[in-house]
Amino acid sequence: MSLSQDIPLSHVKGEVSHWNKHDTSWMLSLFGTAVGAGILFLPINIGAGGFWSLVIMALLAGPMTFLAHRGLARFVLSSSKTNADFTDVVEEHFGTSAGRLISILYFLSIFPILLIYGVGLTNTVNSFIVNQLGADEPSRVLLSGGLVFGMIAIMMAGEKVMLKAFELIVYPLAAILAGLSLYLVPNWQMPTSLAIPQWGSFSITVWLAIPVTVFAFSHAAAISSFANAQRRHYGQQAVPKSEQILKRTSVMLISFVLFFVFSCVLSLSPEQLQEAKAQNVSVLSYLANVHHSPFIVSLGPLIAFIAISSSFLGHFMGARESLNGMLQKQSQMAPAKLDKLGIAFMFVAIWFAAIMNPSILGMMEALSGPVIAMILFVMPMLAVYKVDALKAYRGRFSTIFILLMGLLAVSAIVFKLI
Repeated sequence: MSLSQDIPLSHVKGEVSHWNKHDTSWMLSLFGTAVGAGILFLPINIGAGGFWSLVIMALLAGPMTFLAHRGLARFVLSSSKTNADFTDVVEEHFGTSAGRLISILYFLSIFPILLIYGVGLTNTVNSFIVNQLGADEPSRVLLSGGLVFGMIAIMMAGEKVMLKAFELIVYPLAAILAGLSLYLVPNWQMPTSLAIPQWGSFSITVWLAIPVTVFAFSHAAAISSFANAQRRHYGQQAVPKSEQILKRTSVMLISFVLFFVFSCVLSLSPEQLQEAKAQNVSVLSYLANVHHSPFIVSLGPLIAFIAISSSFLGHFMGARESLNGMLQKQSQMAPAKLDKLGIAFMFVAIWFAAIMNPSILGMMEALSGPVIAMILFVMPMLAVYKVDALKAYRGRFSTIFILLMGLLAVSAIVFKLI
């Protein structure tokens, strides 16, 4: 049972040229999926590579984000089945065995991130209660259970409720990001030297920054549900409408996130950025210490909570659909029962991880990275040359560009792991 089938959005087909509330809701949900807690480390991770590395990544971020997610949406919509999810599409195009392997890897690339967000959400709220409110530390079992249950309850309530939740979460997130970026403008300081570094070390720095950029703007976990919702809502016009929504999502992401990144980076010297990276703290924590600003200190937990919540919802949507698709291939049980069984499994697993608070989750995120890069960048582009429904996109610059970026991202991740 796909999330997009929970509650119909409309019985009336929309028009591609007309932008409506349905489109805005999905744009915000994709934005929220992309902007997770990692945004608080993004300025340091990218900025520590130097000014020119930051500039190049900023120029590449827009095309990479839009073209890659457009390719994945096209891949999902290329199925001959009208209600095919990601699992159905990969089996249709790559065969049963390869399709199931890809589906399993896809689920395993999303699910560890959900566990990480369960831990992060619990730690953020626990820290806020103790440090900001001055209260006693609550029971971690009850706190984590309540938070995870609340997040999952939103998804269980159906698509309309989920999209409304994204609206309530993303607007404050975007406003805070913009406000904080503007707040830091008086502290901007341009680099003392704008000389381009030696090509050897510079190219390696840029290469290793590609995966950071890929995942900072990734909303791949929600693309399958998103594409199916557009197919149900717009019928034969689902492809152009999906591209329109994805384009505006990318513009919104690039505008708010890059402004935040540049504002943070220009507020710190290269030496400070390297120090922050060595300390492995979020950019808000470091900025608060440097500027002695209680305003920044107070915003840290709020941004973290909102960002983790929005990204949790988007990743849960992808994990739920992927798990349901795999279970339905292996069982004759009714889809509704399988959906409840899958949700119960994920609730228990996320709750358990949040209680245990393991440090190994960072490594799990790193291991899921290559799979996300393969599925978001490489696989849809290879499908262009294999699937007749996508043959119109063969030989295009965008196809070659995304395939190249995907291979660079995967190789950089593997290099870091080694």
